[in-house]
Order: sequence, then structure tokens, then C-alpha cells
Amino acid sequence: MIRDVSESVKCIGADDPELDLFEGQYHVPDGMCYNSYVILDDKIAVIDTIDERKTDEWFDNLEKVLDGRQPDYLVVSHMEPDHAANVQKAAEKYPDMKIVGNDKTFKMYDQFFDANISDRTVTVKEGTSIALGTHTITFYMAPMVHWPEVMVTYEESEKILFTADAFGKFGVMDADADDWACEARRYYFNIVGKYGAQVQALLKKTAKLEIHTVCPLHGPILAENLDYYIGLYDTWSKYEPEDDGIFIAYASAHGNTAAAAEKLYQILKEKTDKPVAISDLAREDIHEAVEDAFRYSRMIVLAPTYDGGIFPIVDDFLSRLKSKTYRNRKVALVENGSWAPMANKLMRERFESMKNIEISPVSVTIRSKMNDETVQQLQELAESMI
Repeated sequence: MIRDVSESVKCIGADDPELDLFEGQYHVPDGMCYNSYVILDDKIAVIDTIDERKTDEWFDNLEKVLDGRQPDYLVVSHMEPDHAANVQKAAEKYPDMKIVGNDKTFKMYDQFFDANISDRTVTVKEGTSIALGTHTITFYMAPMVHWPEVMVTYEESEKILFTADAFGKFGVMDADADDWACEARRYYFNIVGKYGAQVQALLKKTAKLEIHTVCPLHGPILAENLDYYIGLYDTWSKYEPEDDGIFIAYASAHGNTAAAAEKLYQILKEKTDKPVAISDLAREDIHEAVEDAFRYSRMIVLAPTYDGGIFPIVDDFLSRLKSKTYRNRKVALVENGSWAPMANKLMRERFESMKNIEISPVSVTIRSKMNDETVQQLQELAESMI
């Protein structure tokens, strides 16, 4: 997969449509895309390698673009194996090529590779530039977006920002490019989302740059409507709701809590024209549920009591929200318990440990299955969340 970013800048990544789980946990029904870039000038810079699953394709693409020349630099933006797996092999293939990274990059290098490259490294810091000819690349540190060694690279003449994992998405290069936000949002909140403050720091740095093209390490190259993409990242990293709406997350042991969730969904759809989304946490992708929890301004969680605690999949969901620093939302709680309901109390404790969470004063306890009284309580809960 060779694509022109410009006459002098090429994308030499590869699609991996057969990958089922990214990072061993995220379902990728459309597969995954690994990007790598080459800047052709008096000197040649390669920006990152790709995953070992596509090593041969990457080297084939690189050789075609080089057309008999030798690369002068390999920039390592991020040491995660889906991007840096071929650094050592590239270093061996091109013995005169310098390896560019920051101090944290090279401290991490020996954890992945055996070969000593200490005599070939170029250690850069914030604002360090390397002239390639008519192109100049400048480096900006982006620690914890989403590993500590991450840095981004800005090419000054064509105003291209190579963003490492930032602005990436799940899916192959051409997968539904018109719906970038859907899989970019799931990618962001599950992989990068914990580090909103660090993303904000990076956005403040890059706001000073004139950017015409964004080149991430996953997903499509972004060259139009950049205000839209950057605006979403700004909203996401501030933990602000993207949409004023309600997300219903539930799980059900025997169908009674599911029935209550569906009833609540119907009530809300009748009472408001704002978006209402619903997810069965046990049957749907929990990472999409995390995405929707952050997307909407309000959330209602319904859970049975199980072994004196929260139903396990709901417990897992709340743990994921805590880990990703869920905040700045309003939530409401519904529990089901046949003899000793505890889920609301325990879920409340979970949300109280999160930052700036408003918990609705209206909560509902279902005793096994809905009745007229609990339906009325669901009506009141819905009113409290509109």
C-alpha cells in the first residue's frame, strides 16, 4: 500500500484485514491499518515502521519508494510493537541509517531488541530540527499519548504533522472514511482516553503550528476539515460530552432487568427528542459501551445484584470507566434484587469516586420483575435525566 501524501512524502503502510483483536482485546471487524511514511529529499527520512505481521509488505513498499537510494534517518515516534517491530531489521538492512528518537525511546529500545545501535542514534529533544534539504522535520514530545516516549514530527515546508497514535482509528485505510468519528472515538477513549491532560498539552503545542495534513499511524491521512478532527480531540480530551443525550447501559441475569432497560428506553424516546442509545453489556462490544458512555452527557446504568455485589459485566464496565477517568457527567441508577438488592449502593460508591459526577436523586429498585409501581418510578427517573 503506497499512497502519495504529496510528491515528496509517501505513505508505505499496510492494511491488516485479517486481524481480529487489536492489542489482544479490541474487536476490529474491518481489520487494522499500520502506517509508515517516507520523506524524499536530499536526505531521506522514514517515519516509523509497522507491525511484524506485515514486515515483508512494508520492506517491499519501502524499497519501491527508495528506488535504489538508501534512507538517512529512521524516526521512531513510538516504541509500541505495532509501529516499531521492524526497527532492528531496518537498522540491519540499512547500516548507514541513523535512528532518531528521544531519551525515553532509547531507554525502551533494549526491552524489545538485542542489537546495539548506540553508535547510530540521534537523540532529539523538544524543538530539535533535522534538515533534509527543502524539507525540515521538527520534533515535539507527546509523553503519555499514550506511552511515555511518544513524540510527533512536524514537516515545515509542506506543513505536515505526523501524529503517532493521535488521530488514529480502528479499521483499514479505506474503511468507511466518511464515518471517521465512530471508530476514532472508540479508539481514542479505550486506548488514549485516560490521558486527556496529556492530549490537551499536545494540542496546545500544535495549535501554534500551521497544519495542512495530519498523518497518523493508524487510519486515513487527514487533509481536509482539520478543524473538525482537531475539535473532536479537544472535546474528547477535555472529557466534555460530544452529544447532549442519554446512554442506557445494562446487563440482565434472567431478562427482567433487560425488560426494565427496554421500558426505560421507550419512556425516554417518548419524553425527549434528544438522542437515546442503549447497550446490553453482556452481548455487545463493551469497548463501544465505554465509547458511548463518554460520548453522551448522561448515562443510566441498570444492574442486578449478584453474589451480594454488582453483576460482573457491569462491575467490569464501571471499572473501565474509572480507569479511563470518566467524569463531568450525570448518571442514574437502577438495581434488581430478589431478596437483598445491593447494586445501587455499590454503583453509587463507584461513581462517587469519579470526578464531577452528578448522581440523580431518583433511583429505582426492582424486586425481581417490573410492576406498576416500578414503571412509575422509571417514569420519574426519566424525568430527572431529561
